[in-house]
Amino acid sequence: MSYLSPLLTRRQVLPMLGALPLVTAGCRIESNKWSIVPSNGQGRFESNGKVMTSERSIFGTLPDGREAHLYVFRNANGTTLKFTNYGLIVTELHARDRGGKLGNVVLGFETLQRYLKGHPFFGVVAGRYANRIALGKFNLDGKEYTLAVNNGANHLHGGLLGFDKRLWTASEVLISAAGISLDLSYISPDGEEGYPGTLAVTVTYTLTHGDIWRIEYRAVTDAPTILNLTNHSYFNLSGKGDVLQHELQIEADTVTAVDDGLIPTGQFLPVKGTGLDFTRLRAIGSHGMRGGVKSPGYDHNFVLRHGGGVMGRAARVVERGSGRTMECHTRQPGVQLWTFNSDPNPELICTGGVQVPRHGGFCLETQHYPDSIHHPHFPTCVLRPGQTFSNQTEYRFGTV
Repeated sequence: MSYLSPLLTRRQVLPMLGALPLVTAGCRIESNKWSIVPSNGQGRFESNGKVMTSERSIFGTLPDGREAHLYVFRNANGTTLKFTNYGLIVTELHARDRGGKLGNVVLGFETLQRYLKGHPFFGVVAGRYANRIALGKFNLDGKEYTLAVNNGANHLHGGLLGFDKRLWTASEVLISAAGISLDLSYISPDGEEGYPGTLAVTVTYTLTHGDIWRIEYRAVTDAPTILNLTNHSYFNLSGKGDVLQHELQIEADTVTAVDDGLIPTGQFLPVKGTGLDFTRLRAIGSHGMRGGVKSPGYDHNFVLRHGGGVMGRAARVVERGSGRTMECHTRQPGVQLWTFNSDPNPELICTGGVQVPRHGGFCLETQHYPDSIHHPHFPTCVLRPGQTFSNQTEYRFGTV
């Protein structure tokens, strides 16, 4: 029998996970500092004249009749985070430009039905294993496991029915002067998509008063397994067009070398003097998108200098036209830069009628390295009973 809780809410699961501190935005969660949003889905919190609000509505119905919900978090600055408990998809994120005007800076759709038709992982949480596993096979403790092959000869982002296609269970929305927060949980049964062990996962989305979107990941298992979780939002700080003039800096001196199938060879390549050199702020398209992948662009895992395990800056982005900026901070050891190198698809029309060209968005997927299970010198992706997977990423928005 599994010892895993059927619902990993922040209040229920953390004692089971070893009494992890209840922390959001550096503030301990105490009942007298938080407002629980009532069942009608409307919430409001006022502190020092500043108001934060939360809304919940029905986003759509899945083929099996279950309802997915849309959550809207809005802080006193107007910064707005919209997401659904289906796949934990972030559908919209509105941030201010230098003139104070709000604009949507992520790619997504307005309806659940459009997501169900298929899409390039817009805004999802990918898992159990984000990124690639060579040939869809791995050996753990002397036993071989076979996963779905859905990216050429390899396994990608959890398989055919990964975490991005699951309906997650939402807890109570909590609102305070620090931020708006929601725990979303999913239990992945033993054998799902070929992975061993029953895995209980909770992801917490928080929007802070300081325009930070925080993602916290926690997981436990009842048998040895592998795990790699990331958010796959496509950002475009100008709101439309391509991102070639966005300026990018990544806090990494090396990338994991890959073969033609984008599977790591085990080597680390210095970026200095190459088309992968983002050690200083420069336009994404300034080196002609010479990333060495088949379609010109970037699809590379950068090895972060801080090494993971501590919170540190992974990347900084500046869009001069709007004045918007974004910083990505994480406790993960790597970040995958993906610049949507695909050919334009006339059916890929996003919220607000935005058509997506080649390089119409970029992803900064904080992660363990791809295919880590096959490379013992990479940071481990193995999770065992009695251990807790715990990680955190923040996207911090501002202006210049």
